[in-house]
Amino acid sequence: MNIHSFDQLTSLEIDTLREIGSIGTGNAATALSTMLGREVRITLPEVRIMGYNEAIEWIGGPEAVTAGVLVRLSGQINGIMLSVQQMEFVNLVFQSMLGTTIESYEELGELGKSTLVEVGNIAISTFINALAGLSGVSVELTVPAFAVDMQGAILAVPMAEYGGMSDYLMTIGGNFVCDNKQVPCRLLLSPDIRSLNFLLQKLGVAE
Repeated sequence: MNIHSFDQLTSLEIDTLREIGSIGTGNAATALSTMLGREVRITLPEVRIMGYNEAIEWIGGPEAVTAGVLVRLSGQINGIMLSVQQMEFVNLVFQSMLGTTIESYEELGELGKSTLVEVGNIAISTFINALAGLSGVSVELTVPAFAVDMQGAILAVPMAEYGGMSDYLMTIGGNFVCDNKQVPCRLLLSPDIRSLNFLLQKLGVAE
């Protein structure tokens, strides 16, 4: 039976998505470790189905300024995936790759922006590759887009594109651990409902 919105997911379906979230973020941490040349682990990620307003509060509130890398998914799965890059994460990347840190997003130059796009794109593509491998689906990714804005404005993109079909999205959160310091990892995945049903069927958990 096909579902019509995220809030109709069964506990088995949610548990399966949690497992994918755990594997995907683990792979993303491994890729980030290779990129930074430092050991990076991730704490046990929390995977939840949230309403848009709840998700905005979860990543710090609508007026908090953050950086976001957004990729659109196409092929057998259509949707959007967003990597939210809060300041602690940005400075972990910059310290490792550029040997510097910043106090605010206003200090970002072109090199800094391109570095964050590259890191966000690797995290997203590694996650999606894990999802595709586990489910046997084919997913294509667009060139990533980058924005610095209030989090409410950044999340308005998936809300505008898919909010008419569902007011929920899949949130994946944990902490990257590097040199005994934890920095937040926040990923948001919003497939359209057709894609979500197709994914659950391929995973063998759709009722």
